[in-house]
Amino acid sequence: MAKSRPHNLHRRSDRESSSTPTSHRRPPATAHKEPHPQALPPADQALHELTALSRTLFDTPDESEILRLAMDHIAAAGPYSAEAGYLLEADGGLVPSAKNRQDHALTMDRKVRDLAGQDGPVAVPGRPRGQALGLRGLEGLHGYLVVTCRSRPTEAEQSLLAVLIQHTAAALSVAFAHRRRREEALELHRLREARAALQRQLIAVVAELAYRRAVHALMAHVAAAGGHEEAVTRALHGLTGLPALVEDRFGRLRSWAGPSRPDPYPEPDPVRQDALLNAAAREAGPARIKGRLIALVRQHGEVLGMLALVDPQGEADEHTVLALEQAATSLAPELAHLRNLAEVELRLHRELADDLLAGTDETSAYARSEAVGHDLHRSHYIVVVQWSDRAADDSFAQTVGRAASAVGMRSLLTRRAEHVVLLADDRPHARALYEALTLETGAPSGSIGVSARCDSPGDIPQHYREAQRALEVRRHALERYGMTFFDQLGLYRILGPGNDFRELEAFVHEWLGQLIDYDARNNSAMAETLARYFDCGGNYDETAASLSIHRSTLRYRLQRIREISGNDLANVEDRLNLQVATRVWKIVLGESG
Repeated sequence: MAKSRPHNLHRRSDRESSSTPTSHRRPPATAHKEPHPQALPPADQALHELTALSRTLFDTPDESEILRLAMDHIAAAGPYSAEAGYLLEADGGLVPSAKNRQDHALTMDRKVRDLAGQDGPVAVPGRPRGQALGLRGLEGLHGYLVVTCRSRPTEAEQSLLAVLIQHTAAALSVAFAHRRRREEALELHRLREARAALQRQLIAVVAELAYRRAVHALMAHVAAAGGHEEAVTRALHGLTGLPALVEDRFGRLRSWAGPSRPDPYPEPDPVRQDALLNAAAREAGPARIKGRLIALVRQHGEVLGMLALVDPQGEADEHTVLALEQAATSLAPELAHLRNLAEVELRLHRELADDLLAGTDETSAYARSEAVGHDLHRSHYIVVVQWSDRAADDSFAQTVGRAASAVGMRSLLTRRAEHVVLLADDRPHARALYEALTLETGAPSGSIGVSARCDSPGDIPQHYREAQRALEVRRHALERYGMTFFDQLGLYRILGPGNDFRELEAFVHEWLGQLIDYDARNNSAMAETLARYFDCGGNYDETAASLSIHRSTLRYRLQRIREISGNDLANVEDRLNLQVATRVWKIVLGESG
């Protein structure tokens, strides 16, 4: 049919050339002009429309849109109506087109599926000559078009319908091919991305394993070399590039590796240290606290110390955390070993100190002191420590030991029910130990007594009593907190444990008995007023202030003391005996004699 039109056009030109005079003939056209489709015969017009549709079909990438265009233009091929269209899915199912009529969709869908890929008649309710035409490409069936025909089509119309079906199937083949290509390209891109991700992951895993092996190897080497704190901090600093440090559980520095070490290192605050340890213990791994990455060093749940990295900028990554955890694990046995050694050494020191205070033979004492590394041949001073707000338990004994070490005292340490005892191999500084303990405990409410020099282990029990006497004098003095040396007591040396209490009681009764009895009967404080008057050196203002009374009230009380006791405070002998009596009454008899 496509070739008939040019043939007819040639015959028409021949007729025109034979019947038209030469003078009236039109000049030949210089260019061929495509006629408007509406000016063409119906058959040529249909062919022209289907040709344009074919171009559109092949330019359309969407299969559903191709099927819709074919259904919309089916009438151009002849007396046809598109009743339904279907696309074949990958699993063999048929997807109806959105243009399908819904009133008989279920019936038609079932009949088309029953064809099992073949062409065949389909009864469409209310429509004649229903036919399901397969849309087949090189790959096989792509779908169906269900077409009805109002009248018997001509051969030309049948040919046009066949061409439309073929072009639709071909366009679907191209669209399917393009879709598969896009899907394959997307799948290829996805696979490449997955491969790249796997490669990156593999590289990271290899690097992680290499780093872990390096950390394990280094820490194993440190452990094999003894696992000392200095070796651990140096190794950790080398791995991370950050300053590394070890503190004991009380917050005192034990080791530092790297730059920016504080000098002097700050003294710990016990309350803040406990809060820090509690905060770090709540974390599953290392905790970031105030510019530090902290890992507690523990064994069997007990905190032995703290390993930390100084990281104010937050530079630490997972590798840094791994190195810190491994270092803390390798450090735990070393700190536990040191703790056990310290406990054994402390126990041996205490046993030796207890025996020396009780009295033991010198030969055994010298041998045992040499075994624990203490030089007993040196002169010693017995130091007794008591703090009003601290029980004399193991914890306080450790506090006293740390304070003594901090001020350079070499000593044996033990404890009694009410105080801690140090056997120091040198005379303590007048205030150093007291000030160190005040800093350790956070309170100045402590008293310390120091014996005279002891040159023989056999004399230690006697000098222990001297230290106790010095402690008692300090505790009952007007300034009760501080350190007192026995060899500076003067007269007060005789006022303490070891003297004859019956003689002392008789002496006190002779000089203070009337005042004590008067106070008991009248609920007054004459004896205490007299003792405080002597403590203040006879100064009226200081005595009145210490008793929280007015100066005139003090004068009245002193006058009454003269009247009740019959003693003259202006008399040197009376004054001396009364002052000694008040001291014995307060220090030895505890104000109850």
